[in-house]
Amino acid sequence: MEKAKVYFTKALTPEAVIKLYDVLGAELPGKVAVKVHSGEVGNQNFIRPAFFKPVIDHVKGVIVECNTAYEGKRSTTEDHWETMKLHGWTDVAEVDIMDAEGDMTLPVPEGKRIQENYVGAHLERYDSMLVLSHFKGHPMGGFGGALKNISIGIASAYGKAVIHGAGKAEEIWTADHDSFLESMADADQSIVKHFKGNMAFINVMCNMSVDCDCCAVAEDPKAADIGILSSLDPVALDQACLDLVYQADDPGKADLIERIESRNGVHTVEAAAALGVGSREYELVSLD
Repeated sequence: MEKAKVYFTKALTPEAVIKLYDVLGAELPGKVAVKVHSGEVGNQNFIRPAFFKPVIDHVKGVIVECNTAYEGKRSTTEDHWETMKLHGWTDVAEVDIMDAEGDMTLPVPEGKRIQENYVGAHLERYDSMLVLSHFKGHPMGGFGGALKNISIGIASAYGKAVIHGAGKAEEIWTADHDSFLESMADADQSIVKHFKGNMAFINVMCNMSVDCDCCAVAEDPKAADIGILSSLDPVALDQACLDLVYQADDPGKADLIERIESRNGVHTVEAAAALGVGSREYELVSLD
């Protein structure tokens, strides 16, 4: 079986993002959703809209996000719109808060922890998706990349609680940790099946704090920037990013690795691979 291809460049420019997309040969049909992370108000590390605007224009996409399941400036549609405007997303493209009118369910018949994934109801408006992820640490998931962006990121506010609670929204912060990670993988499977292969994934490895862009108060990054990666396989993509962190000749990576390992972050990748979301075996192709 041919290994998944993951493309890489050290260049951290908007032009490099387009190059990494084009090399995939992806023909994203119809109406294209572009999944980003809007950034919590107060966060200093999220990737700014201007960096992604050229590739969003390139695919003629609509920026999509969903509300959060915790307090902050993205927990209601009204506040989330204000954040989108404040951070400049509405200046670069059309924006859609996908759960502004509630949610819809995607079946997860093979799910280990959840059998239904509650996603923003507007997801059905789109035929394909470009997933633009900022690879960095995460307080709960250990790291955030493509797999987190299409699970927690596409889930409605209620769906986020269900995933965090490993099937029980009321256990959002008390569920068994590995069960939460497995729930993210379950949600990933439902999204990948929904789009029937009409997806492309780009991870940007810069500003790699131990904290997510969802943190209003986040640690400053200590790990050195690495570059941009792309793939049609989100499991291979996240695995490649993890491998590059470990391989980096960078003493500043220690805190990020500690965060990943203390939260068993790799387990999301393991669980997604077990469900057939993608493969951990890949070929890294440098474009430099």
